[in-house]
Amino acid sequence: MQKSVFLISGMDCGDCAAKLEKRLAALPGVRSATINFGAGKLTVEHSIADSALLQTVKQAGYGARKDEALRRPLPETVWWKNARTLATIASGILLAIATLLDWLGMTRGIVICLYALTAVTGGFHAAKSGLYSLRSLSLDMNFLMTAAVIGAAAIGEWNEGAAVAFLFSVGNTLQAYTMDKTRRSIRSLMELAPAVALVRRDNEENCLPVEDIVVGDVLIIKPGERIAMDGIVLAGVSAVNQATITGESIPVEKTAGDTVYAGTVNEHGALEISVTKSADNSTLARISHLVEEAQAQKAPSQQFVDVFAKYYTPLVLVLAACVMVVPWLVFQKPFAPWFYNGLVLLVISCPCALVISTPVAIVSAIGNASRRGVLIKGGAYLEEMGSINAIAFDKTGTLTEGRPVVTDIVVTNGYSDTELLAMAASIEKWSEHPLAHAVVLKAKGLQLKAAIHFKALVGRGAQAEIDGQTIYIGNVRLFEDLGYDLTAHEQILADLEQQGKTVMLMGTGNNILGMIAVADTLRDNSREAIQALHRAGMKHIAMLTGDNNRVAGAIAKKLDLDTYYSDLLPEDKVATVKKIAGDYGKIVMVGDGVNDAPALAAATVGVAMGVAGSDVALETADVALMTDDLGKLAYLIKLSHKTVAIIKENIVFAISIKVIFLVLLVLGMANLWLAVLADMGASLLVTMNGMRLMRRLQ
Repeated sequence: MQKSVFLISGMDCGDCAAKLEKRLAALPGVRSATINFGAGKLTVEHSIADSALLQTVKQAGYGARKDEALRRPLPETVWWKNARTLATIASGILLAIATLLDWLGMTRGIVICLYALTAVTGGFHAAKSGLYSLRSLSLDMNFLMTAAVIGAAAIGEWNEGAAVAFLFSVGNTLQAYTMDKTRRSIRSLMELAPAVALVRRDNEENCLPVEDIVVGDVLIIKPGERIAMDGIVLAGVSAVNQATITGESIPVEKTAGDTVYAGTVNEHGALEISVTKSADNSTLARISHLVEEAQAQKAPSQQFVDVFAKYYTPLVLVLAACVMVVPWLVFQKPFAPWFYNGLVLLVISCPCALVISTPVAIVSAIGNASRRGVLIKGGAYLEEMGSINAIAFDKTGTLTEGRPVVTDIVVTNGYSDTELLAMAASIEKWSEHPLAHAVVLKAKGLQLKAAIHFKALVGRGAQAEIDGQTIYIGNVRLFEDLGYDLTAHEQILADLEQQGKTVMLMGTGNNILGMIAVADTLRDNSREAIQALHRAGMKHIAMLTGDNNRVAGAIAKKLDLDTYYSDLLPEDKVATVKKIAGDYGKIVMVGDGVNDAPALAAATVGVAMGVAGSDVALETADVALMTDDLGKLAYLIKLSHKTVAIIKENIVFAISIKVIFLVLLVLGMANLWLAVLADMGASLLVTMNGMRLMRRLQ
């Protein structure tokens, strides 16, 4: 068995895609066949030749080619080279001539021949697919339309049969064009990265295909060029437009040591980049892959429509047959009028508009989000975001920068601020703790002292010997355990903690030398993001943190949160998420995508933020924000509301058209060409309505 991926062109109907799946899966030597309708991709596990698979796809009326080169764009066929388009145009011209001659009273035989030629020209591709579906006992809309055309001709309604064939051909051509356009816009993500790049190897510079470039190669990127591979800047200074990856509208300054991504644009200045990932494993490639996977995941509304269509189509086929023969056999009514009514019912029963109503909206919305730096793993998560009542944020690295900085230095024993800071940094430079890094960073440029016999005191602080004295630095608990009297310092400690700051004390012997306050600063847009979520209708916004109650309370007050939960271990965060879900129903958990993985999994929707280039976070979260922009959450909720609204509009519209025409049929006011015009019109309208989600939300 081998796995092959094919690109399908001309596929405009989700119901037809499902039936083609079944036909392919039934072939001897095929283990499984899956069609991603949104992406226009067919994945087959098989032991038979590719040609047999391609032949089956061709017999079903679609084009296909093997997806061997991920970067090769989906071919955009010009209309004068497209057989279906030319057939539609020819059919329209023949129909116009036949109708004109019929109106002028031309000999009936000539007119019938022209109508028949119109039907054959316009309906050839549909008839070919329809007859194939009949052989495989998986009747689709092509069979319904072919039966309607043949039936109309059988009872002498040549003009209506020709009109049905032409209108159906027009509808198919337009739908195929709009769906291919949607797929091409998503697939264009991969085409953003250039296929070749200038590489320096062994002191020689050559242009190489990206497939031949390996990790460790050095790329030379000139001003204005797109970056071909993920990598790290070795030399040069420039601004890089990262909108394709992160959705950021402002270019980001890049210098030596910074990460860059394939598909981004080097604005000015030359860059030398060391390649860190192969072309098929770049951040851009993973995003494209995730977007296509998301399009294949069916949303709840789509699952409902698919089940509905599964039972709806056979039911209407039986009903149409009954309309054709029961009045004639049982009530001795004229055969031709009731047979005609049955044909109209066949056309009306086509479920195409209903089946396509949901996936086109989901595909468009996911594509919109990916261009804004928001990756949604499937339609289910997109729909869920619109019904969320509560949202919980991890504090560190989510609401805050995740990089503590020194905010206050308080001396109590004759030292100057710089002396105390230098002494603290002399000890903390040996520590791996984030607070220690903040102290060392603050002391950059100061003359540090020699510290010996360093010892980390886990969960409390550290100690070392400087100038013959053992000096301790750490939290209040450390100094209480050491027996220090902190009574004189309680007010200062309380004031600093009330401001949301973490305090480290320094002491030696029985003396407190001073205090250093450190705070994890809020992100610039945290408060605005919380306000936007309140405006979006979020009922409950909470913060989860392992910090103490005072620090958590100060931050929650600054952000105007509804509540906060402090002193939480990872398992406590999971329990808290479940508790909030019990109170408010559905909940979103927002975290860094790795440390908060259990809580993200426990939530209705887990959102990981700031994950550009992070493999683990991209794979674990339900939704991934490529940057640290919390403002994207309100956009995501708005997109979800808009998507659900459009899906409902499409479903109601598609079903309403059916009901209206059934009423018209009962009243004797419906005919074949009007029915097919309405059916194709409904399919096109729901498609275009769904495609509105590709536009930027206001």
